[in-house]
Amino acid sequence: MPTLKTLPPVIAVLFLTACAVPGPGDAPDGIFDPQEAGNRRVHAFNKRVDSALGGGGEGGASAIPAPVLEGVSNVADTLRLPQTVVNQLLQARLGRATRNTLRFGVNATVGLAGLFDVAGRIGLPEDKSDFGETLHVWGFPEGAYIELPLIGPATEREAVGKVVDVALNPLGYFNLPDPERYYSVGIRAAGKVADRVAYGDTLDTLLYDSADSYAQTRNSYLAYRRYQIGDTETGAADYIDPEALDTEGF
Repeated sequence: MPTLKTLPPVIAVLFLTACAVPGPGDAPDGIFDPQEAGNRRVHAFNKRVDSALGGGGEGGASAIPAPVLEGVSNVADTLRLPQTVVNQLLQARLGRATRNTLRFGVNATVGLAGLFDVAGRIGLPEDKSDFGETLHVWGFPEGAYIELPLIGPATEREAVGKVVDVALNPLGYFNLPDPERYYSVGIRAAGKVADRVAYGDTLDTLLYDSADSYAQTRNSYLAYRRYQIGDTETGAADYIDPEALDTEGF
C-alpha cells in the first residue's frame, strides 16, 4: 500500500510529465486523448463487466432494496470523510475541512457508524474532495484522458490522485487485526456499487443508448470533473452544468 514516503516521488513524476501536456488551446475541443485506441479497448472491457453485473438491464445490484443501498452508501461516505478532510487542509480550505470533521463526528456517533446521514439533516451536507482536486488547486494540469480497468474514466492527474488518496486516508494507519482491516475496503467497494445503482439511468444512457459510448462517456466525464473541481481554464468554453445534461438521443 502507498505510504506518505511515496508521495514526493509520485508528485515529482507528475510535475516532470506536466511539461509534455498541451495547454487547453492546443488540444482540440479541450480534449487531450493521445491513447484513444487503448482507452477504447479498456472501455469495451469495462462495459462487458458492467453488463455482466446487471448494467443496462434489470437484476444485479438494482434488485437490492433501496434502504440497504442508501445505508451502504452512507457508511462508505463516512469512511471517506477523514481522507476528504486531509485533502481540504492541503487545499487550505479550512472552513470545508471543519464542516466535514463535524459531519464525520455526527455520523460516526449519532448516525450509527455512518449508517444514517444525520449530519445532512442538520445542515452538514456531503462535501467530497480528493487528491486529484488538491493537485488542481496546486496548479498541476489534468494531463491526458485515460480509462482505467474497472475504475472507469480519469485523467493522468486524477489517476495519480487516486493512488495518493490511499496513502492519505488516516483510517489506513490503524493497525487492525484480520478480518476487520478489510471491512473498510469491502464497504468502499459496496459503496461504488450503490453509486452505480443510484446513477443507473444516466449511466445506462451513456453506455448503452449512445452511438459512441466511449466518446460520450469521455466528454461527459471531463465536463463534470472540471465543473466539480472548479477548473475554469481547461475547455472552459464548453463547460456545462452536469445537472443540466440532456442525454436524450445519445
